[in-house]
Amino acid sequence: MTEVINEDGTSRRSFIATGTAAVALTAAGVGLAGAPLAEGETLPLTPQCTDGDDTPPVIEGPYFRRNSPLRTNLRTTGVSGVLLSLTGFVYDIRCRPLANVLLDFWQADQRGQYDNNTAAYRMRGHQFTDAQGRYTLETIVPKDYPGRTPHIHVKVQAPRGPVLTTQLYFPDDTRAYGMNVAALNRRDAYYVRDTVIKLGPLTGNRYQGTFDFVVRTA
Repeated sequence: MTEVINEDGTSRRSFIATGTAAVALTAAGVGLAGAPLAEGETLPLTPQCTDGDDTPPVIEGPYFRRNSPLRTNLRTTGVSGVLLSLTGFVYDIRCRPLANVLLDFWQADQRGQYDNNTAAYRMRGHQFTDAQGRYTLETIVPKDYPGRTPHIHVKVQAPRGPVLTTQLYFPDDTRAYGMNVAALNRRDAYYVRDTVIKLGPLTGNRYQGTFDFVVRTA
């Protein structure tokens, strides 16, 4: 696809990455992973948004439950494991950040199990992007289970737009629960490299990750 070039020689994609996202985060005084910026530190590029390329869908699977609670922190009572702080933006296919986008997350826990029957909705929750198109999720790295590599399910819907159902995956070198994530990724029939979370280094028991969604609005 032809990349749109602005009059100053920059592309629309680079403007979004270094302009809109960077301004929003600089105003908040944080980096992409949520850590405070050191004096003189510049923000890295966000995961790239390319005009017309939306985030690929992945199957819903059998464990989706409607009416999840409104919350950005899935680490409720009884949840333990390797912590994950995930942040990012939601863009339209012209790389414009979108406010008030619904994101509904669900995943397995540190044992590779889903909460399918209780009113607690463990490891489930929905939220909306803010005015700058940002979201944030506090959760854990899910464990694998038979036939599946670790992954996080999500439904994303812009106001009046179609629902994107997809799954977020983990890099091959992710360290959690003794899993061989590289081997698990290779064996998973639903694994999509384009929806792999960008992870920073494991610090203590926590990963900082980023992922940007690109969705259609009509």
